Amino acid sequence: MGDAARERLSAPAPLAAFVAEERLPTGIASVDRLLGGGLETDSVTEIYGEGGSGKTLFCLEVATRVARDGRWVFYIDTEGVSVDRLRSIAGNDLEKILKRVLISTPKDLAEQSRAIATAGALARDGKRPVGLVVVDSATFYYRLSLSGSDEDEARQALSLEVADLVATALQAEVAVILTNQVWRNITVGTLEPLGGSFLNHAAKTILRFDRLSGPRRRAVLVKHRSLAEGAADFRITSSGLEG
Repeated sequence: MGDAARERLSAPAPLAAFVAEERLPTGIASVDRLLGGGLETDSVTEIYGEGGSGKTLFCLEVATRVARDGRWVFYIDTEGVSVDRLRSIAGNDLEKILKRVLISTPKDLAEQSRAIATAGALARDGKRPVGLVVVDSATFYYRLSLSGSDEDEARQALSLEVADLVATALQAEVAVILTNQVWRNITVGTLEPLGGSFLNHAAKTILRFDRLSGPRRRAVLVKHRSLAEGAADFRITSSGLEG
């Protein structure tokens, strides 16, 4: 981790950031119970899992709920949001939702860094009610750099991005979700999140999404600063996620 990332993480946060933890309900009953009411609004939540485990659908579900309540969502998308899926979740509120969900589609890691910086600055300036920042997937472009000549540079960029997201969550008291891709640890046979220990340390809540049979999925609480580990099942339906 570079000096700039350390400075962002060590910078003093407003006193309000250390007062009572608030929750942002996801709208998925089983997951909200697992999380003690929902996502924490002053920290980063990391969600990792294999493709098709429901990570993006979860982000869209929460984003739709926040936008429907009249708050802004900054959605940084590196893999292509399905407009049809968003339409099925939003229903008749699609037009209203799209006015509150600001989608950015960076084409490389540098653009992703700028998008995160912009979203963070807008969330912190307090000129609009921001309820959520999403980065889906935070490690897509980082993964492309692995084993290449620019791997160290990409690692530094990712560290700075995560530090920026942590600062945004603390200073703006806004929920931040980042989704993460996985790699298989052949030694123990498990799927592990990309990004190394820095990313996992920065996220105060970590969820692993597992694929079960058919439309069934499982959210496993791997890490939380105040809750015990646990799991909750939910289902993918034509209109969103149900649990």
